[in-house]
Amino acid sequence: MAPPQSGGDLLEAGLLAPSTAGSGDGNKQDEEAAAVTTTSARQERSPRAWRRAVAQLREVLLGTRLFPLFSAVPLAVAAEHLRLGRAWVFVFSLIGLVPLAERVSFLSEQIADTAGPTAGGLLNATCGNVPELIIALFALHKEKLEILKWSLLGSILSNMLLVLGSSLLLGGLANAGKERPLDRRQADVSIGLLMLGVLCHILPILSKYTISTGDDIASSVSNLELSRLSAIVMLTAYFGGLVFQLKTHRQIFEQEEDSSESSSTSSDDDAADNTVIGFASAVIWLIGMAAVIAMLSNYVVTTIEEASESLGISVRFVSVILLPIVGNAAEHAGAIIFAFKNKIDITLGIALGSATQISLLVIPVILIVAWVNGIPMDLDLNLLETGSLVMTVFTTAFTLQDDKWHYLKGFNLTLCYVVIAVCFFTIKALPTSPKKIHA
Repeated sequence: MAPPQSGGDLLEAGLLAPSTAGSGDGNKQDEEAAAVTTTSARQERSPRAWRRAVAQLREVLLGTRLFPLFSAVPLAVAAEHLRLGRAWVFVFSLIGLVPLAERVSFLSEQIADTAGPTAGGLLNATCGNVPELIIALFALHKEKLEILKWSLLGSILSNMLLVLGSSLLLGGLANAGKERPLDRRQADVSIGLLMLGVLCHILPILSKYTISTGDDIASSVSNLELSRLSAIVMLTAYFGGLVFQLKTHRQIFEQEEDSSESSSTSSDDDAADNTVIGFASAVIWLIGMAAVIAMLSNYVVTTIEEASESLGISVRFVSVILLPIVGNAAEHAGAIIFAFKNKIDITLGIALGSATQISLLVIPVILIVAWVNGIPMDLDLNLLETGSLVMTVFTTAFTLQDDKWHYLKGFNLTLCYVVIAVCFFTIKALPTSPKKIHA
């Protein structure tokens, strides 16, 4: 009998196949391990995504002290559908706009972190004016032109007198007994642009009283043409100011950027908390907030006249005073906080920047939209409103003429706003409606 052959000999003779079974078992084990790893990763990723979503929800809705006011949003919807009364719908809608405006400002800050301080500041100002812009668009759609003009005028007055005045007042009291320096260059740029806006509002009302043809319709047509051409000039001035601020003379605003950067680096813990909201998530939340603001703005514009009659308050006072205070709530709080921290240049950027944007961007854009849609909107704000605007701009310019600030300056600006508010509160009658003209 031949001796038994070894496994190596049989392998060489081709009578024994290689140990593919063992290697196959190894591959299967690797595949199973990879599948288990993938499954476990998915399982880990799923609760992680849920945790992130819950964290974002908590940060956006519960991350503000105003979160109890969010309850006014469903109450406004319920009051509208259950027909509980126009006054309730208006009040709940107005209250619901306050936390929404604050959260829009917060989300815009998350987006602005990637844009740099100057561009980010412009983005913050733009998003801060979202409530006013949406309310103005709904008022334009319903052709409530007086309410539209009053609300935009009130936003300018609120920013220049109430926001800036209370910031200087409270910031000055926190530094009582001291005069603080301020960089007047940025204020000079904003005041110069606002002066142009004032001129564009004065000329239509002056031309109305200058043209003595006796034909009111011809005078209205002339004012309409002047206003539309002025709107183009205002837009040109605004974008020229953007080029000046972001490109050719950026060094004027470098001090503000340095202050913003130092403020962000000194609060790294707060910034770390805010990283819960990424860029894409912030954009999605911002769109959602804008949709809710649009719904409430529609309620406000629809019910403002009946609610004002029920509450015994004039529509003019609600439009000029109450609506802007609600819309500027977030900017107001931010400006005061920076004044407390002695960062008055940022406070000026918030207050004057927002007023400039309303005057030279939002108003002419609304007017051009009205022009395209055949709605005869002009820049004639009536005599009282135009006078209030002129005195507001000149008073603010005079207040900021030197390089110092203290609480008395803020006290004077705040009292100016109180006087204007009292004036609009005591006037109950609506202005005489102009004769209908073709746009």
